[in-house]
Amino acid sequence: MIRSIVFDMGQVLIRFDRQELIGRLGLDAADGRTILNEVLLSPEWSRMDWGEIGDAEAAERICARVPERLWEPVRRTVLHWDEPLVPIEGMEALVRELKTAGYGIYLLSNASLRQPEYWPRVPGADLFDGTVVSALEGAVKPERAIYEALLRRYDLRAEECFFVDDTSLNVVGAMRCGMRGTVFHGDMDELRLHMREAGIRVDAPA
Repeated sequence: MIRSIVFDMGQVLIRFDRQELIGRLGLDAADGRTILNEVLLSPEWSRMDWGEIGDAEAAERICARVPERLWEPVRRTVLHWDEPLVPIEGMEALVRELKTAGYGIYLLSNASLRQPEYWPRVPGADLFDGTVVSALEGAVKPERAIYEALLRRYDLRAEECFFVDDTSLNVVGAMRCGMRGTVFHGDMDELRLHMREAGIRVDAPA
């Protein structure tokens, strides 16, 4: 029986679309590609998720190798991508419905050391019973260690957890630890259907 629902954050609870983030900067196509490659797809971005470097340090390292005209866009992307935070439509209502039905609600996210700063602004954050963030653990999804950290910290049984993530490898990682789960493709009706198929008490898709 499923007793706990575990959510990823980016592209599950809130939008984190690379092209959308770049579009906010108002850059031409070439500079937009530079921000994509040198920031969002950079080693520094991954090292932030690992907790090996902080966000400000990552921004300055990236600035050191890009033209000066891109320093401000780099800093905006690294340090202020969450302004504004854009929720995934319908997700807060689903979390609230699950909480009311008696399920434990948890976050398991690859995110930087700055995550606790903006987490309270994520709609529905107050409903969560616990959070595990990669930078604070020194482990990232889909490594087994981060799933085990969640189970251990909150005394959860893997077979009683259902994991929702937008990346198939991360869901597979959870399944290898004994959880059930599904990949979220942005379709709330599909997610509700998969939850009901797992025996989770949620309303049927509209």
